Amino acid sequence: MIKKILKYAKNLIILIIGVGSIYLVNLFFMKPYSIDHFLGKELVMGLVDSPEALTYIGIFDRFNWLTKHNSKLSIPEDDLENDIKELEDSIKTLYKYDDSSLSETQIITKKIAIFDFENNLKELKEFPYLDYPLNQIGGIHLNTIEFMSDMHPIRTKSEAEDYIKRADLIKDVYEGVLKDLEKQADSGIFPPEFVYEHVIGQLNKFIEYSHEEHPLYTQFMKKVYELDITEDEVNNFNNEIKRAIDESVTPGFELLMQFMIRTEKNANKNHGIWSQPNGDEYYKLRIRTYTTTDYSPEDIHQMGLDEVERISNRMREILTDLGYDKSKSVGELMNELNESPQFLYDDTPDRKEIIVNDYMEMVNEAIEVMTDYFHTMPKSEVVVKAVPEYSEQTAAGGYYQAPALDGSRPGVFYANLYDIKQTPTYSMRTLAYHEATPGHHHQIAHSLENEDLTLYRRFGYGTSAFSEGWALYSERLALEAGLAENPYDELGILQSEIFRAVRLVVDTGMHYKRWTREEAMEYMKSITGMSDTEVRVEIERYIVWPGQALSYKVGMIKILELREKAMSELGDDFNIKDFHSAVLDHGNPPLFIVEEMVNSMIDDAKN
Repeated sequence: MIKKILKYAKNLIILIIGVGSIYLVNLFFMKPYSIDHFLGKELVMGLVDSPEALTYIGIFDRFNWLTKHNSKLSIPEDDLENDIKELEDSIKTLYKYDDSSLSETQIITKKIAIFDFENNLKELKEFPYLDYPLNQIGGIHLNTIEFMSDMHPIRTKSEAEDYIKRADLIKDVYEGVLKDLEKQADSGIFPPEFVYEHVIGQLNKFIEYSHEEHPLYTQFMKKVYELDITEDEVNNFNNEIKRAIDESVTPGFELLMQFMIRTEKNANKNHGIWSQPNGDEYYKLRIRTYTTTDYSPEDIHQMGLDEVERISNRMREILTDLGYDKSKSVGELMNELNESPQFLYDDTPDRKEIIVNDYMEMVNEAIEVMTDYFHTMPKSEVVVKAVPEYSEQTAAGGYYQAPALDGSRPGVFYANLYDIKQTPTYSMRTLAYHEATPGHHHQIAHSLENEDLTLYRRFGYGTSAFSEGWALYSERLALEAGLAENPYDELGILQSEIFRAVRLVVDTGMHYKRWTREEAMEYMKSITGMSDTEVRVEIERYIVWPGQALSYKVGMIKILELREKAMSELGDDFNIKDFHSAVLDHGNPPLFIVEEMVNSMIDDAKN
């Protein structure tokens, strides 16, 4: 009997191995049976090539004994031709899946993937070096430090050892970046003068840090002291991180510094991407990629002007009701509010801590209220932190960092507290709602936690037209939900919205209509009343990131249009929770897919 059982078991094992082998051959060397398997395979292969992505997601840390990803960094390689061929092959494979054999969800997935892959292919083939790897807001020098400080886990002795190994690789990373920078320079592409000024200043700061001041040291040792290890082991880690900074980190920054100093004389005298080789066509592709629409630069410019007028009129109504001078422009009045002591925190040593705590209270209040607007709320927590000092002078007013998928790391809303005038109290609520709940944290955590989505739909594609459009829509939603406590809070929300409308004007103004940085700054300040610091940081951000700033308002307008359509067609049967599910339950799709999903919801509700 036992022999018979063993015989059957042996045959079963052989069968499983055989079937598994056929599946793996099909998956990696032929067209996979399922489009979901194909895209999942593409995503996994991409993740394997990015140890940073594996760390970012979090759930792979339990397999680090096998992958060793937490001890690695991505070393840039010159493999453009191979990247192009792989994308071309992937697109061919996607078209081989006949729609008649796909489910409705898979048809949507196919549309998203083709849109994504074809845009990426066009950029690689026609504009391989038209970006700024070294810039003042998201350059590789800043991203590396932020990743190491905030993303790399140090929960065990081995993870601390991995941190040291990663620090030892930073010079290698920057040597790889330099190769791309040299090719960019050979193509006649150099960033504007102000980028050189900011980046050289940032690099110099990192180079001149003492060990005890360096963020890679301070953040590392803070976590090491919390580990259950001996004093000798702590001292060893202390010595090792100092050595890594001296032997790898600082020399890496010096390499980048040398390049910037050597090429500074070639800095672009203009600001718009139009001034770079083939820049006009590149900008059109950026618009398509970031807004997921076929709007022309002129269309978007006019859209911005129309929205600025509409929002300005509402702001003037509120300001008039509050008794402000009718003869002054909205921008002048908002600038006065920005300067008014009644809306500013005292510049005390504990100012940042106080503001962070106040933001956290606003976020917690929003979480409680928003349960009435969504079928489900994110499981992942969100916390508020101040933007790190090493980047706060050039960073945006706020930004969000997603949680780890396994819950080991919460979502983080970073608030820039560098300039006291960046945080007038009446504008705090709208930033909290945008970055945390019901904005970025709600949307991103909801997608990450949605087990009905495939790997590709959760991690493989994302567009700021949806994510930023949703976050801006969330500000309006919070106002409608009664989270604005007074007219000044509403002014803060409207100021945020007009700021995004102004982006449509200045981004197209600089990159299409050939405005200078100064012209764009003057326009933004006159309309929004934002502080000089805020305006400068924002305009300089749009210059190094062409087209991205368009996605916010374009996305918001589309979501509001779809909501109005649903409310109009469904009347009393309209359910805000159902609408939000139709928008949010499909990952981070292009706007044309969101429209399909809402139309489907409307049809289902009618039937």
